[in-house]
Amino acid sequence: MDAALRPDERPFQPARGGWRRTLAVLTLALLGSAGALAQARLAGVFGDHMVLQRQVPIRVWGWAAPGELVTVVFRGSRRSAVAGRDGRWQVTLPAAPAGGPHELRVLARNELVLRDLLVGELWVASGQSNMEWPLKDVDDAEREVAAADHPLIRHAKVAHQAALRPADDIAALRWQVASPATAGEFSAVAYFFARRLSRELGIPVGLINSSWGGSHLETWTSPRAALADPDLAPQVQDLPASATELLARRGQRALALVQGWQPGLPVTPPEAEPAAFAAPDLDDHAWPTLAVPRLWEEQGLPGVDGVVWLRRRVDLSPAQAAGPATLHLGAVDDCDEAWVNGQRVGGLCGWDTPRCWPVPAGVLRAGSNSIAVRVTDTGGGGGLHGDAAVPQLATVAGVVPLAGPWKARVAALQQPTELGMNDAPTLLFNGMVHPLLPLRMRGVLWYQGESNVARAARYAGAFQRLITDWRMQWGQGDFPFYYVQLASFLPAGRNSLAGSTWAELRDAQRQALSLPRTGMVVATDVGDAHDIHPRRKQPVGDRLAAWALRHLHGKAVAFSGPVLRGLRGLRVGDGRVKLQFAHAEGGLRSRGGGQSLQGFAIAAADGRFQPAQARAQGRTVRVWREGVAAPVAVRYGWVDNPQETDLVNAAGLPASPFRTDRWPLLTAAGRYGQ
Repeated sequence: MDAALRPDERPFQPARGGWRRTLAVLTLALLGSAGALAQARLAGVFGDHMVLQRQVPIRVWGWAAPGELVTVVFRGSRRSAVAGRDGRWQVTLPAAPAGGPHELRVLARNELVLRDLLVGELWVASGQSNMEWPLKDVDDAEREVAAADHPLIRHAKVAHQAALRPADDIAALRWQVASPATAGEFSAVAYFFARRLSRELGIPVGLINSSWGGSHLETWTSPRAALADPDLAPQVQDLPASATELLARRGQRALALVQGWQPGLPVTPPEAEPAAFAAPDLDDHAWPTLAVPRLWEEQGLPGVDGVVWLRRRVDLSPAQAAGPATLHLGAVDDCDEAWVNGQRVGGLCGWDTPRCWPVPAGVLRAGSNSIAVRVTDTGGGGGLHGDAAVPQLATVAGVVPLAGPWKARVAALQQPTELGMNDAPTLLFNGMVHPLLPLRMRGVLWYQGESNVARAARYAGAFQRLITDWRMQWGQGDFPFYYVQLASFLPAGRNSLAGSTWAELRDAQRQALSLPRTGMVVATDVGDAHDIHPRRKQPVGDRLAAWALRHLHGKAVAFSGPVLRGLRGLRVGDGRVKLQFAHAEGGLRSRGGGQSLQGFAIAAADGRFQPAQARAQGRTVRVWREGVAAPVAVRYGWVDNPQETDLVNAAGLPASPFRTDRWPLLTAAGRYGQ
């Protein structure tokens, strides 16, 4: 602990240096007399139980009355600064080794004391919902939370904050020590990363969780980087001076979008919404359709929040209509109310909760039956989502599938009252990253991309610009930037060898490995076909930690699965393609241990891909297909859900999906804001 200060060490005394400094302090104090009684405070990132980055000078900053002298004391060192005209002050303390606990004192007209501070490795974890996903919701969560007794691991969640202009500060963080009482709310990926890192290094690990589910890459982009992007620059230059004006524009865009999507069908305020939309005899022939289960943002209604009615007619036999039934809708984002033949059968709010509504005997009838669902979306995705096998009407005489097209109508739009995370580029950088920039940290963990799948072709350049720009903004050189490639998702039955937007996004992520000190975790083997939030976060965090252990700490651990390195003999005499891989020490194999591999496709000059045979041989893979004598291109895992891919190295780490061709991408025309 730091020793208490003696009375003659109080910072109110003029510092050595004579009357000039004293006069300067008094002058600034007079200039800032309007705030002379303001209490000195620390920036919101500082708090009890925090972890500070080891082995680099430690920056501490905050605000006080203009002209006030502020002194910071930590580990026997003291540094002073005078608050500027805007009240901001900053000091730089000497570098410290890993350890603690310590106290940090701020001495001004008032005194602040932070307790139980540790010095160790400090990481910023950012991205969207798979980074934000809490430990309490992972596989085997009860056991994981109960075992989370790790006093050297500390976590703090940055409050959601979208801002039109770069913000100076964030709401005060609540730093928490990992324990069964607290760890359930930690970012699961970041926690598993910290657990392995701390266990193998024996040092404290701090996590600043600055993430927001559903966020786009563009909102995490700084104004400087956005202005260098031809797609984003016009939108950043056109940002209004106030949030009120931006919200008005957002509402106008949503209304115009809906009017174009359902021409001739008016949108009303929520309070005037017709209740007759649930009536069984309603004429809905002019309504457009939405596929169920699938979020409506993916079907021509991006950014639409409010009320959407979905209607479906089903024909039942007398036996099916004779008794009670159960209406299975699956998960609904966010709220639903369901009617069968005009009778309400259930309703609930909870975006990830499956809906199973009992239909009493006597409600169904032989012949045509009406099902109506009123869906209210308050932000992010909206609609019925999940496994296509789930939506069904289970009757006493059999199951009637309900997946497919439903009549749909936007009935009411939610009027925005605060900035949304994706309302414009730069908003989350401004609100949730910019205030952290003075902080000295070790590196960034990133898990994002699901929301950018439709613009995958642009993601490669945009992601690399973000990484390069964040490094420039932080001013710490090329700090480590480790990220997670998108996991397998969507029903495998939807896979097509003709192309995949999800594969294009994964490849755009892979291309960022060309930047120095980047690392990518492949997660195709831990995905979930029916859930965009796979619960197996343990391997993801462990694999992120392996990058840090190998490249920052020199540990002899496997850190990457096989990555395509180059081509040799693309056209071999026997029609076989030979592929070479990096990170193939110990030889390549299938996940089951054999040499035959799954997930490869091959194409001749006609560009038509067909399933191929593949066999691992040392550090290479040979690919062929009978009947394709002159192959020109190979793809691996180039589908939405590459769950069948099984190429691994000796450490069991999976290979990244790839393609050898440069044929046009499905997402080539995708642009932000379209």
